[in-house]
Amino acid sequence: MSCYKSLSNKVLAAWRVSVTLTYWLRMKKTFYYNFFPTKAQEEAAQARNVPHHANRVLVEVNDPGEVAAAPGVVGGGVSPWPIRRSLTKREILLERIELSQEEAFDHVFRYWTLEAVNVIVVGGSKYPVVIVDFTDERNPRTYHSEHVYLEKSVGAGGGIEIYFLRWTDLAKSRIFNVGDDIGILWDFRSGCFHFKLLQRGA
Repeated sequence: MSCYKSLSNKVLAAWRVSVTLTYWLRMKKTFYYNFFPTKAQEEAAQARNVPHHANRVLVEVNDPGEVAAAPGVVGGGVSPWPIRRSLTKREILLERIELSQEEAFDHVFRYWTLEAVNVIVVGGSKYPVVIVDFTDERNPRTYHSEHVYLEKSVGAGGGIEIYFLRWTDLAKSRIFNVGDDIGILWDFRSGCFHFKLLQRGA
């Protein structure tokens, strides 16, 4: 009976993980724009003699038409490193890796709570994170300090938003060269970034 109960608990735990993961993979963060001001907002804009600007809020929506692949899963044609690139001179010197809005929302924020994403996207604050370097898979190294965080940046003239993964501690721990091929993913199980130097540049 005790063995059966133990097995039942394991099955239930696995089911909960599966349901939670399915929820994450089917949900995505997106902006909701309100182009129609309330009367109070319209009067306030007129009083300041400035045009009303559309308000936007970050929301979480069901996206059944596009189920994301679980990060870190190998097989089925899915890359275990959804964010992969060749390092640029700027990323090495400034010690920050640039993530496009698409990369941040599709491969990172999808697995975060709405409150956590709002800290960066809406609040514009730096969000401390943990990076685990799996370049040496037998001896992965963890980096977590005030110099390791994710932040938002807006292009000149209020253009497209981009995000920077500050990796100062990791960047200083080993020698990186322009053209080095790296892989990054957000691991929803551990709640941290995984990093790996995949191949040295030519």
